[in-house]
Amino acid sequence: MTDEARTPRERFRGKVVIVTGAAQGIGRGAALAAAREGAQLVLADRAGLVLEVAAECAELRAQVSVVRSDLETYAGAVAVVDQALAELGRVDVLINNVGGTIWAKPYQEYAEEQIEAEIRRSLFPTLWCCRAVLPAMIEQRGGAIVNISSIATRGIYRIPYSAAKGGVNALTASLALEHAQDGIRVNAVATGGTAAPPRVVPRNPAPLSAQEQAWYQGIVDQTIASSPMHRYGTIDEQVGAILFLASDEASYITGSVLPVGGGDQG
Repeated sequence: MTDEARTPRERFRGKVVIVTGAAQGIGRGAALAAAREGAQLVLADRAGLVLEVAAECAELRAQVSVVRSDLETYAGAVAVVDQALAELGRVDVLINNVGGTIWAKPYQEYAEEQIEAEIRRSLFPTLWCCRAVLPAMIEQRGGAIVNISSIATRGIYRIPYSAAKGGVNALTASLALEHAQDGIRVNAVATGGTAAPPRVVPRNPAPLSAQEQAWYQGIVDQTIASSPMHRYGTIDEQVGAILFLASDEASYITGSVLPVGGGDQG
């Protein structure tokens, strides 16, 4: 092993990093990894579990601020950015991680209110947070935004979620074009199937019927089958791509959607 490989990485030393959806899963993984690399963190989530993640980051000697906020609303997004600016003075990186399928079923089985709920969960938090952070990044003439998308833009039994993540991809490309002149990079990671511990706060708290379990298994089977590597990824494999795009190592990359799905391009 080289001396360089033994040296802890500090790509985010002195940088203020917002991670949304930080209480569980990929968001928690990104927060902890950024903490290890010296980030000053602002962790946003509406679940109280985010306080436990903040404590874990503090044990890694990171400076951490927590905002309990509903990011499906613009006011919630503004509250997160305002707290970051008030306490830390700037925002260098925004990682938009809020989202996730609530129901798994064929499209014709979705009720009107369920379709709207899926879009609110998986598109609006990214729209609102980008809008909230842009004025500060424009003023400071720099910043990096990493949006979490999904390879489910080509998938079954979660069409509203797929449409929302397609919107995230379009937002990513268009914002990158619009704000490269301001020194702002905007990229996305299209996550594939990712193995994670059971969610403490489930997206859909209702027990699944036998039919719903079969539809969900259909998603799993299709995800594995469409990946040349024929497996789910790990949280660490997703976080590695996210933090790369957030770091200065990706200084000449903007407007890209990076699939991290074992070869599935989404």
